[in-house]
Amino acid sequence: MSQKFELLAENRPDQGKGASRRLRRTGKVPAILYGGHRDPRAITLDHNALLHQLENAAFFSSILTVTVADKSQPCILKDVQRHPYRNAVLHVDLQRIVEDEEIRVTVPFHFLGEDRAPGVKAGGVVSRVMNELDISCLPKNLPEYIDVDISGLELDDNLTLAQVALPEGVKIYGGEEMLEQPVVNIHRPRREEEEVEAEGEAGGEAEAAGQESFEPKSDED
Repeated sequence: MSQKFELLAENRPDQGKGASRRLRRTGKVPAILYGGHRDPRAITLDHNALLHQLENAAFFSSILTVTVADKSQPCILKDVQRHPYRNAVLHVDLQRIVEDEEIRVTVPFHFLGEDRAPGVKAGGVVSRVMNELDISCLPKNLPEYIDVDISGLELDDNLTLAQVALPEGVKIYGGEEMLEQPVVNIHRPRREEEEVEAEGEAGGEAEAAGQESFEPKSDED
């Protein structure tokens, strides 16, 4: 079951850079609430409460309940602007959702079965090419994450998006051309790969040298 996240907000009558700086000095975060066939609405959020919520990875891929005064509405987080070197949030974009309209969300992958994968047992190293995926779905079908089972992956093998089991009602954003994108692979350790490559090059050079030594001489020699 998805976790429930609630955000208490206040209306933001004053806008602009100066007003936003003043808000931040009082422990508030300027935010914008848009979508849902309604006009955008400028609001403020409590900085410390928001920062605490952002520590939970599920917050980024869940339906959020935003309450302004006595009215609550479901939203999703669309963008977070952070300070370049301080642990501070500068601005947040929230999108209202409509029950019967699809939304686009980025959800994380959860990789399962790594310890059982034949490729890992053979000494291979797991390389995660993708850690998250852009999806589209109705709000009721929004998953907190997508499981990726790699328990059957062999050494020097990979798993593509086409092989990932998506939850019901969830589609990959970007269409079928995304299906061949690799998600995860199991490869040999770097030193072993270098040794195999070196052996291959040495074998190729020896074969070339052997071919050269047995070339027939021309009639002129």
